[in-house]
Amino acid sequence: MYSKPKLNSIAVIGNYLPRRCGIATFTTDLCEALAAELPSADKVIAIAMNDIDEGYPYPDRVKFEVRDQDPSDYLRAAEFLNLSGTDVVILQHEYGIFGGPSGSNIFQLLNNLRMPILTTLHTIGLDPTQDQKWILSELGRISDQLIVMNRKSIEVLKDVYGVPEHKVTFIPHGIPDVPFTDLISCKGRFEIEGRKVLLTFGLLGPGKGIESVIRAMPHITKHHKDVLYVILGATHPHVMKTVGEGYRHNLQQLARDLAVDSNVRFYDQFLDLQSLAQFIRAADVYVTPYPSRNQIVSGTLSYALGIGAAVVSTPYLYAEEMLADGRGVLVPFDDPGAMGQAIAKLLSDDAARNTMRKKAYQYCRSMVWKEVARTYMKTIRETLHHNAAVPRSPAKILRTREPEALPTIKLDHLRVLTDDTGILQHAFFSMSDPDHGYCVDDNARALIVSCKYYRRTLDDTVVPLIKTYLAFLRHALNRERGRYHNFLSYGRQWMDAAGDDDCHGRALWGLGVATAMAPDELTRAGSAALFIESMYAVVEFTSPRGMAFALLGLHFYLNVYSGNTTARKLQQDLAMKLLELFQINTTDDWPWCEDMLAYANGRLPEALMLSGQDLGESEMVETGRKSLTWLLDIQTNERGQLSVIGNDGWMTRGGHRAHFGQQPIEITALIDACAAAYRVTDDGEFVQEARRCLDWFFGRNELCLPLYDSKTGGCCDGLEQHGVNQNMGAESTLAGLMSLLTVQDLLRQEVRLKDQQDIVT
Repeated sequence: MYSKPKLNSIAVIGNYLPRRCGIATFTTDLCEALAAELPSADKVIAIAMNDIDEGYPYPDRVKFEVRDQDPSDYLRAAEFLNLSGTDVVILQHEYGIFGGPSGSNIFQLLNNLRMPILTTLHTIGLDPTQDQKWILSELGRISDQLIVMNRKSIEVLKDVYGVPEHKVTFIPHGIPDVPFTDLISCKGRFEIEGRKVLLTFGLLGPGKGIESVIRAMPHITKHHKDVLYVILGATHPHVMKTVGEGYRHNLQQLARDLAVDSNVRFYDQFLDLQSLAQFIRAADVYVTPYPSRNQIVSGTLSYALGIGAAVVSTPYLYAEEMLADGRGVLVPFDDPGAMGQAIAKLLSDDAARNTMRKKAYQYCRSMVWKEVARTYMKTIRETLHHNAAVPRSPAKILRTREPEALPTIKLDHLRVLTDDTGILQHAFFSMSDPDHGYCVDDNARALIVSCKYYRRTLDDTVVPLIKTYLAFLRHALNRERGRYHNFLSYGRQWMDAAGDDDCHGRALWGLGVATAMAPDELTRAGSAALFIESMYAVVEFTSPRGMAFALLGLHFYLNVYSGNTTARKLQQDLAMKLLELFQINTTDDWPWCEDMLAYANGRLPEALMLSGQDLGESEMVETGRKSLTWLLDIQTNERGQLSVIGNDGWMTRGGHRAHFGQQPIEITALIDACAAAYRVTDDGEFVQEARRCLDWFFGRNELCLPLYDSKTGGCCDGLEQHGVNQNMGAESTLAGLMSLLTVQDLLRQEVRLKDQQDIVT
């Protein structure tokens, strides 16, 4: 079992109204329908493709525009989506709306996305060109699901493009939800009362087969002299750009040549939905005369059937499916006589037309946008759930090389986050974010990192940082309660009366390290005094992690003041208390102290092993080693990469497991535990495990994305399902620095030990 994924934001990529095309209408309708299914409509955003540099006057839902011929725009769009927290992307794919050969520019965007991708296919050729076949096959590889609007497409994708059937989902073309009405009331609006009306609508351009209907008109007018064929639609913008109105003029000339020009009327308009519905209702017969069987979907046919039109059509793939079982009439391709005969017959049979209209209308009720959106939402949630259980393959993400050598430690970002009060909790990207103030947890960690860094480098510039963090801890102690506050606002007001066990334990841990490693005697003495003043609260601890943090502090303090019998007694009692929790809860398949694996899990085995070594308790050491080995094992994926338990639900004894978000503090806890295991057991495997854990920061993780910035020492806040949380807060930055310090020390220690062994040998 895995945690139920959260769905906060959806991005739809495609053309968008007021751009004039069928994809724009579809994308706009889909966005509005999806927005109606979410608690907040603004959680659905659109990425609009532009075919003109100046773009279009889009509504607020469009948050980013891409010039179709500019590859850099695609990359910027990917970056925008990765940073926006988008949970899933729905691509509307049509070869002609993206730049590059057969629209290949779209891969500049898709290949850099870090969230699941659903692709709605508007064109699927039965006999594609080499470029078209490669593009659609690649879409099948990259996309989590391909959405088709014709069931026949599933077979075509499998046989022609090699897309496995499990990656294809059928969701019908959406249609407006309008009532079923009679025709008479609508004809008056367009001044066509008393006439039999045929209708074809859509952007005008070659390839629609309108010529065949005009050629059929002489056959129809023999039986219905009052018939009127309405061709509704503006000329396609791309056609207008290349040949102007030449195609429309050719159709008009054809009607004159056949002496049916009085029976053919052109409406050069791009209508809104309400007006379009009125036109369809005014038509006695709707005609879709596509000349090729390859037409896999037709939005115009979907709309006509959904509004309740009687339809005559050529037998392209979509029409074959939609007009089955008496929902329409099919006539052969390129056969004006057959088309004329079928239309004339249908115009003469009012009962047959009405029966056909009702069948079509009822069949399409599952296609109204509300139902289509719900099916999309179901598919989205299933995809997110699958990705939570089986994280998205990193095959399409740029892999980061494992560093050949560990980077030099930099404290630049640590200094950015620190002011004269302490270290701020949060960051906005690489900038400090004062809004959330400070906390004891992070200042204790910062004290540990700065002390360890000073011990390594003897860099005097870090001394002011050490004293700032130490002063913060001293100020945080609520002496009336004997406990530490945790949260301090940027306005220097404490936000709580006292922190929890974990907060107090971290403060003791930081003070213990400072007692052992601070740069001068007075600072070490001050740290020790504050440690003694606040250590007695541990007798009340119930949190296993609070116990572990305090035990780490006691370990470092007692390395200096081993004669403090009170501290020694506290260490013994607290360590036994933690051990007993393991003894009570451990089973063969769950060697842990509670029923959930939550945060900073590695600190518990680390505390047990170090305390066990200090106290001469072999069972304590073995319990810590066993639990650490288990933690490493269950948090290693099939590629041998560390995949720590995420904070989006953690992991329970019953099998529930969250993969995301993975937090840097989990890594540093495991690294420090491996270092403790190596020092206690001399087992070199733990050195390799520590290095493997460190590699998580540099891109050896499930998404193959680095989190640590070697130039500044900053570290991103976590690994989310769709990529890296790029805010560099205190907790994550300190985790990265602490991990690097520990592994560098560990590798040096291993080298020294091998040198000593070589000398003995």
